[in-house]
Amino acid sequence: MPVQKVEPNFERLRTALLAGEPDRVPLLELAIDRSIQSAFLGRPVVTLEDVVEFHIRAGYDAVRLQPKIDMNPGKFQPREGMRISEASETDRERRWYSEGTGIITSMEDFERYIWPRPEDVDYSPLEQAAKLIPDSMALIGQYGDIFTWIWEMMGFETFSFAIYENPELIECMFEKVGSIVYNLFENMVTMEKVKALWYSDDIAFKSGLLVSPELLRKYLFPWMKKIGELCRKYNVPFIYHSDGKLWDVMEDLLDCGIHALHPIEPQAMDIREVKRRYGDRLCLIGNVDLEYTLTRGTPEDVRKEVLALLRDVAPGGGYCLGSANTVTNYVKPENYRTMVETVLEFGWYPIQIN
Repeated sequence: MPVQKVEPNFERLRTALLAGEPDRVPLLELAIDRSIQSAFLGRPVVTLEDVVEFHIRAGYDAVRLQPKIDMNPGKFQPREGMRISEASETDRERRWYSEGTGIITSMEDFERYIWPRPEDVDYSPLEQAAKLIPDSMALIGQYGDIFTWIWEMMGFETFSFAIYENPELIECMFEKVGSIVYNLFENMVTMEKVKALWYSDDIAFKSGLLVSPELLRKYLFPWMKKIGELCRKYNVPFIYHSDGKLWDVMEDLLDCGIHALHPIEPQAMDIREVKRRYGDRLCLIGNVDLEYTLTRGTPEDVRKEVLALLRDVAPGGGYCLGSANTVTNYVKPENYRTMVETVLEFGWYPIQIN
């Protein structure tokens, strides 16, 4: 069955992100691999024009884009090396950063490191996309990873020891990386057709937080609050992404000013419980199982899971449907198409699914 043609409408997405009920449950993803986009369109997706066309034809109301920035312009290498694995031709190179000793392990390393300058950031993807999308569509300006950049640069073991043994270095790292990332959002929020901001930074895994809530409250959440203040100033929704179990900091995240949480990883948090406890204050995004349903399941498995989410989570609004992480290159294209088709067929309010 061909996907129902639906014109993009950012007001639909904005309403949902602000915990309201639009005309239809919006579709939203942090990332969709180019191979999946190509399979959906039936031709290679290469240019930004192709990406915009894909989002329109697949039923999205906005295109998520980020500026181009090199966080390591000096090309420093971790002391213990970095393992690199080649993915498919259509996917990005995958990197596993050092767990032990990274690039910055001391104040001397910090002072020697070459940091990106604001004038070196390339915002052209957003500037070009603003000219390509229809007036009813919008851009979502996305970047992130203050916490993640820092521990990757230091190595997680070095980072962990430094919390207690070298707090000066930790403070300097959060101040430097936080100011760089915050500046990206300061610039994106003023750009034409950027109507929402999306900050991504994994702080948890399936069983709990990666670090203590106290550390996040001291170093990371103040920067997220600054992004939240930007969103309030410009009246745009603030979306946050983190995998994992977040119960211990849910109130903190709300205090940072987030309007929407992605992706509600099903192995970590029950989205129905999140909806019950926070649905009046928070839009929930995602939750279609990536580990099994989209990757190893059948189209019928996808259809059943999507219908259950539409039935149980969508009523009352404040829900955008998508994967429980990103649409990776190993997702079955037919499963992705089924997810989209099911929302476009059954996701209209009032939701009526038995």
